[in-house]
Amino acid sequence: MAIGMTKLLHIKLPVTDLQHSVDWYCRLMDLALAYEFVEDGELRGAVLRSEEGGFNVALRLRQYCASASDLTGFDVVGMHMESRESLAVVRERCAALGAECTGIQDRAPHEAVVDVTDPDGTILRFYWMDLASAPTAFQGVEFRGDGPPELVAEPRLTAPAVLGR
Repeated sequence: MAIGMTKLLHIKLPVTDLQHSVDWYCRLMDLALAYEFVEDGELRGAVLRSEEGGFNVALRLRQYCASASDLTGFDVVGMHMESRESLAVVRERCAALGAECTGIQDRAPHEAVVDVTDPDGTILRFYWMDLASAPTAFQGVEFRGDGPPELVAEPRLTAPAVLGR
C-alpha cells in the first residue's frame, strides 16, 4: 500500500537577503508571494508559489536556519520543463536579470539541462526530458570530464524494494 504522497509541496532554501531573493525568484520563475513568516517581530521567511508548476519555493534567512547552511555550487532542485525550447526561455530570462547560467547541456538524446546560479550561489537545475522516451528500468549516469555523460545499466548501490508493495 502506498503512503498517500501526491507531489512535492515545496523546496526551502537559505538566503542572505530575503527581499532580494524574493524579487529574484519571482522574476526568474514567474512566482507569486504566498506567505511571509515573522518571528519575534522580524521578517525571516517567505513562500513563493508557482501557479504553473503547482509547487512552492520557501526562502528563509540563513542566519535563522538550524545549521550553517551554505549550498554554494550545489544543485538543490530540478524543475521539469515542458520542452527543450523552454530552456532557451530560461536563458533569456537569466540574461535579462543578469543571472549566471550555463548553456543548454544535452545529457542524452532526449534530455537537456540549464543550471542557474541564484544570488547566494545555489544552483537551480532546469531540466527537460521527453517523458515518453524516459527509461522504465534503472539507468545510471556516469560523468567523465567535459564530454557528455555515459549511461550505465548496472547500479553500484543496492536498495530495498518499495515498502508495502
